[in-house]
Order: sequence, then C-alpha cells, then structure tokens
Amino acid sequence: MKLARAIHFDESDQRVFHNPARTGEWCVSGGFEFSNWTEADLTGKARQAFSNGWFGLETGGRVTFVAVTQIEAGEISTLTDLLAQHFVTYYGAPDIEAARPVAAEELAQMVDLCDEHDPNTLLTVARELSEAGVRETYRSIPPQDAGLDQFAIHGSLDE
Repeated sequence: MKLARAIHFDESDQRVFHNPARTGEWCVSGGFEFSNWTEADLTGKARQAFSNGWFGLETGGRVTFVAVTQIEAGEISTLTDLLAQHFVTYYGAPDIEAARPVAAEELAQMVDLCDEHDPNTLLTVARELSEAGVRETYRSIPPQDAGLDQFAIHGSLDE
C-alpha cells in the first residue's frame, strides 16, 4: 500500500502558505477545506493553498509536492483517526465516530491515487472552482536516477 509524504526542494512553501506542512508528514489532497469557497475567498496565501497545496495530516499545513512511498495498514488506521479528529475540531463533525468514515474515504482516495505510481514519484495537485464545486487534477513526475551532475559543484580549485 502507498501514500504520499510532504517533500520540500527549497524554502518556498515557508513563504507561500500560511501554515506549511512539515517535511515527511503524510498528506492527502485536502480539497475538503475548500468545499464552500467562492472566488472571493481566493486571495493571497489562501489562494496558493487552494491552487496547489496538499494537506499535511499532522500539522494541517500545506505543501506543493508530495512523494509516493510505502505505508503500513496500521498507519492508515492511525491517520484515519487523526483526520477524523481534525474534522471534529475544525469542521464541526459531531464526534470521531461520525467523522471516521469520511476520513477513511479521504485516505482511501489518496491510497488509490498513489498505488498507481512507483515509489518516489512526485505528485502535484491543481484546483479550480467550477459550477459543480472544486475540481482537482493531478500531475505525476516519475522518479529518475540521479546523475552526478545534479550534485557536482562546478568551479576551479585554482581560483
């Protein structure tokens, strides 16, 4: 089974999101946050979170890129409870028992998305408002073997 973890290549997420996700935390799409939004809500950092932010399950923060990786079934259960508690705390779900099936579905959708990709595949999300609500599309960037030139420091020792 696979899920996605937050990954950062630079410090940009620290500047563009109100609450950036922590590197390595498990993530889901998180489109639920925007279900009642209108164009008027899409300003500044909130617009950035809406446009392309994955939702970190531990911090509730956002991240631009996630990487597909293996996850144990037991971890899914823990994450389901964590997300269910988020729904109770922030979205008014009556209790964890009522929120758990919705949280489980959210995680199942992310597992389905990740299962079709090799480990270390990078994923991005793009959202737009439509007549029917929030529309999400996903892009994958397959893992590649790293070449030495990606890490080499170019210059001269004579200088």
